[in-house]
Amino acid sequence: MLRKLQIQYYAIIDSIEIEFAPHLNIITGETGAGKSILMGALSLILGERADSSVLRYADKKSVIEGYFDVDKKQKVIDFLQANDLDTDHELVIRREIAPNGKSRAFINDTPASLQQLKELTSLLVDLHQQFDTLTLGDNDFQRTVIDALASNQTVLQQYQFVFQQWQIVKKELEELEQRKINFQKEFDYHQFLFEELEEQSFKENELEEIEAELQLLSHAEGIKSVLSKVNLELESGEQPILPLFKQWINQLNSIASYHTGIESLTKRLESAQIELQDITDEMEQLNNKVQLDEKRMDWINDRMAAGYKLLKKHNVKSTAELLAIQKELAAKLDAVLQIDETVSEKQKLVAALLLEANALAKKLSAARKKEITPLENKVNELLILVGMPNARLQLSIEDCPLHIYGCDQIEFLFDANKSNRFEPIRKVASGGELSRLMLCIKSLVAEKVDLATLIFDEIDTGISGEAAKQVGRIMKGLSKNRQIICITHQPQIAGKADAHFYVYKEELSGTIKTSLRLLSKDERIHKIAQMLGGEIPSAAALENAKEMMQL
Repeated sequence: MLRKLQIQYYAIIDSIEIEFAPHLNIITGETGAGKSILMGALSLILGERADSSVLRYADKKSVIEGYFDVDKKQKVIDFLQANDLDTDHELVIRREIAPNGKSRAFINDTPASLQQLKELTSLLVDLHQQFDTLTLGDNDFQRTVIDALASNQTVLQQYQFVFQQWQIVKKELEELEQRKINFQKEFDYHQFLFEELEEQSFKENELEEIEAELQLLSHAEGIKSVLSKVNLELESGEQPILPLFKQWINQLNSIASYHTGIESLTKRLESAQIELQDITDEMEQLNNKVQLDEKRMDWINDRMAAGYKLLKKHNVKSTAELLAIQKELAAKLDAVLQIDETVSEKQKLVAALLLEANALAKKLSAARKKEITPLENKVNELLILVGMPNARLQLSIEDCPLHIYGCDQIEFLFDANKSNRFEPIRKVASGGELSRLMLCIKSLVAEKVDLATLIFDEIDTGISGEAAKQVGRIMKGLSKNRQIICITHQPQIAGKADAHFYVYKEELSGTIKTSLRLLSKDERIHKIAQMLGGEIPSAAALENAKEMMQL
């Protein structure tokens, strides 16, 4: 609820502070006293654009602040949290218009955009002014009314969950199908590349190993020549080294008994002899293994030519990289084969979700259509009471493709003059008609919908007497569980107030200013009597005023 409104230096208002009651607040005053100025100031904290013409002083900024209690408004708290704003039990919204005409907005002292202000205050205040494009003409609001009366909240939540899942899975299916098209376009090329690699059947590190083997085969003759020569000189050359070692060892053994150091030298020569013998044997084995194989060389050259061609083609440098590419191509080809199965499964899921969404949407639609006639009848009865005997409301619900709220296109149609030509409300209803129609509708759904603070600006246009009395009664009933602020000229409505504010002009220091005060009980009786009988009310008018206040 709007607990307090503070206005400073706005138009002909210097400073006003209004503390609103939680139920029915009535604002009255003479024509031109400044009631519309109050609404203009209020509209600024609701996110309307600022106009520098409202600045009265060249050196003072205009400031409008609204204080709201939001303890039980979960949607408001969710909005504040989503926008990283403070979530105290009291919410303060402020607009400032600087002398240079620039405007700033604040939510709990944090700078905010006008869009944020509009989104937030739409959860707090429902302002109805003459000739506004009102919520009543909005299809979402119309649907909310029908769903509230039909108690569709639970089914609607179930439907929206299924609908959103259907949308998500359908998008996934579309992406899969597009991927399948792309895969199929590339399949032949990938198949060719894979078969080309598969045909070669490279083993791990094969190209690197056969390159080393080719080096060996290419130098086989030189290797064998060197090995043979060294082996010959060690074993059976003109002066073979190994036999010499044996002679040297024998000679040293013959003198070993004469010197203690000879034995260690002999052992070292024996070790060297053994090592040289091992070297000789190993060289002979290597020499036997190294063979000049022309056919093998030709095969390796062909194999390496094929390998290097593929390395260059794929812009890589090793067998391991070629094998990785082959594995990747195999995965892509396998994905093409498997995607049909994945697409088929996703299509089944999409169909199942669509079937469930359609069933829930039809359930919603049936419940909505059931409420059409009762709502039309009740609203039309109330319209007669509020001074619109020729006006009729008609509800249109037509089938349409599934959307987030079901399969219905809902439209409130209106005929103000029994012409039987029903048109969408937003096109044909005047400001006053819209306000009274909104009042009638909201009085019917008040127990089922968490309504924001309702503000009615001159809802009484074109009515008086019994119609005004009925508007007051409806408004009083509606205010039992929510806050209403109403600007009126009708004493029948003013008499229902929980708090009655009077707007007036006064001259201070030669300047005309708008002021406002909360009326006491006696002041209320006098003002309502003036509204009934003129500036100097009669005793009968005073009694009539008392009677109105008691109803």
